[in-house]
Amino acid sequence: MAAIGALDVARPRERRLFRQRKGFSDLRDAEILSRYRLDRQSIYRLVDLLRDDLQKPTRRSKSIPVLTQVLVSLRYLAKGDFLSEVADLHGISRFPTGIALASVKQGFFQKCGIPNTIGAIDGTLIPIIAPAANEAIYVCRKGFPAINVQAVVDHKARFIDIVSKWPGSTHDASAFDSCGLKTFLEEHHQGHLLGDSGYPLKKYLLTPLLRPTTDAELRYNYAQSSGRMVVERAFGVLKSRFRCLHKTGGCLCMRPDKCCQVVAACMRLHNLCVDLQVPLPEEPIEEADDVDHAAPQVQNDRHASAYRQQIIHLFM
Repeated sequence: MAAIGALDVARPRERRLFRQRKGFSDLRDAEILSRYRLDRQSIYRLVDLLRDDLQKPTRRSKSIPVLTQVLVSLRYLAKGDFLSEVADLHGISRFPTGIALASVKQGFFQKCGIPNTIGAIDGTLIPIIAPAANEAIYVCRKGFPAINVQAVVDHKARFIDIVSKWPGSTHDASAFDSCGLKTFLEEHHQGHLLGDSGYPLKKYLLTPLLRPTTDAELRYNYAQSSGRMVVERAFGVLKSRFRCLHKTGGCLCMRPDKCCQVVAACMRLHNLCVDLQVPLPEEPIEEADDVDHAAPQVQNDRHASAYRQQIIHLFM
């Protein structure tokens, strides 16, 4: 045993190699886009926008630089990693009006041929960890804990109105019935949204016909679906860019109210990416046109039916 011990002492130690951690400025453009889902210039733009809110007045207590705070947050949103792992890696809505609204209407008309369209609306389920309180109301119709996020997008797939607060068991129609946007549309008569058949037919919310019979009705349904598809694509791009919102990234491991804030932050970042034309590092997720057939029975408005018939007449 003594001889073995002597041999151990005599054996020369292997030289330990310490790799220098790459800084942000050392990363290639492709690496930045893959890691953070935003390109270099967009990240610097985001840092400038957030600097006043995130900058500490001094470096006391080793405050984290603004760029690092932004990178840590983007990495988590992009990958859905656990926060501790992300820290180790780094060493620690507004609805359009006026000219903007006219542009949205023109964009949708070019897309689907339905005039006076101001947005496409739908809900999407975001998986979360089962909360300690009221777990049952967060279990969605697909059987997992979630929050149901309502969103309206414009013709460019930008989120222009979001409601991120409802448990997963909430139906899309119920979420819309109690939102501020509904009141706004009732009072201001700006135009109409396009929604699936889970929503009630209103003059400000056009839905497809459940049983179309004429050629004009079939053409209307096709056009309505074409216009509505932009919100499904927006959800797919959002979840591809920020995997923390998709089941491939696990689930949001926070309290439900914090999860809702994360979703809202991702949607605002999505808009920034659209505005700055940041490319996606991969193919967008296909978000299925998933109508909530278990939704409560909706009452269609008689005047809205007549209004929809006027729209259908355009496709004769």
